[in-house]
Amino acid sequence: MTSSASPQPPAFSLCVYCGARPGDDAQFASTARQVGQWIGQHGGQLVYGGGSNGLMGVLADATLKAGGRVVGIIPQALVDKEWAHTGCSELHVVDTMHERKRMMAERADAFLALPGGIGTFEEFFEVWTWRQLGYHDKPVGLLNLNGYYDGLLGFLSGVVDHQFMVDAQMNLIDVDTQFETLLIKLVQSAGVHYSLNAKDL
Repeated sequence: MTSSASPQPPAFSLCVYCGARPGDDAQFASTARQVGQWIGQHGGQLVYGGGSNGLMGVLADATLKAGGRVVGIIPQALVDKEWAHTGCSELHVVDTMHERKRMMAERADAFLALPGGIGTFEEFFEVWTWRQLGYHDKPVGLLNLNGYYDGLLGFLSGVVDHQFMVDAQMNLIDVDTQFETLLIKLVQSAGVHYSLNAKDL
């Protein structure tokens, strides 16, 4: 584990799930960078999967550059592939994915999924399920950037129509197309007290 001293505790801690690849749209990386900048500029802490590739690396680098703390949590198997971001404020190397996800959940005030692949989906659905089961009551957000999650949201609506889910379960997640609006809502819903800049209001 690597660590660096912080002059004061972070104003909030946001767990972000996103792709280890950049995707086919430059706006994916641009938005990941803006999310990281927002976290850092508002005195926050990023908790994420500890990777250096794709949107994960862009997000972490932007948070650090903006003055935020970054807590990376990564399994040894991915460290062995040289995927770890060694510049994190804290880098925790764990044995299993289960341990990784548990630690990420414990360190977060709220959760956000950006565009990503199977790992992002799995982490998002698990933390959503945990909220439904009462294992936590932290806000969970899904950023539907450029319609990326339109298909998923349509499918979930169909699941409700088929009565395998109910509207109350869908209401446990916040969905938005604008990252700034969603970030403000998640942090405020978490009950975290911090100062928003005038431009955020």
